[in-house]
Amino acid sequence: MSRTSRSVAAAVLVLILAAALAFIYASPYIALNRVKRAADARDAQTVNEYVDFPALRASLKEQVGALLTRRVDIQKSNPLAIIGAMIGAALVGPLVDSYATPDGVAAILNGIPPRGDPGEQPPPAGSGSSAAHPDAPAPGVTTAQQAPKVPPQTTAGYRSLNTFVVTYQHGAGDARYSAIFHRYGLVTWKLVAVDLNG
Repeated sequence: MSRTSRSVAAAVLVLILAAALAFIYASPYIALNRVKRAADARDAQTVNEYVDFPALRASLKEQVGALLTRRVDIQKSNPLAIIGAMIGAALVGPLVDSYATPDGVAAILNGIPPRGDPGEQPPPAGSGSSAAHPDAPAPGVTTAQQAPKVPPQTTAGYRSLNTFVVTYQHGAGDARYSAIFHRYGLVTWKLVAVDLNG
């Protein structure tokens, strides 16, 4: 093999290695894009590939429970608020079940996290306003806050080698929350948790 051939082979090898490393680095961004598109389209089969539902369910249960506990701590002097929080705590299971679905994943990835309200459900597919949607829930059943008119500000990046976090915030004074992805293998990522504290 001539020196020129060896140089070309080395250059090709370096390019292949660089492309592989770039793909590995970009893999959580690609997974985020795919799961968001699949959730928005309510493609349950694809969503299942990118979401670890048992882990997400456990995270939602913990986070919503903590959210309700904080409400009780903040409003200790208001007995009605405490009763409301206790009712909400009793309904954590159904709320978690409603968010551990393609509709719930779509809401989370579109800036509409669970708020811990009694009877809360993620907004139906394609709804900007639950009141105007033909499949709006029955009276007395609340949905998550309406889809925002302005998309939330998002930041995304690695928290560690195997953890990728997307943080959402609607405005400077608004609360933040995060969707957390975990690496499975070399380039496979799944949504495993939500951090409602940002």
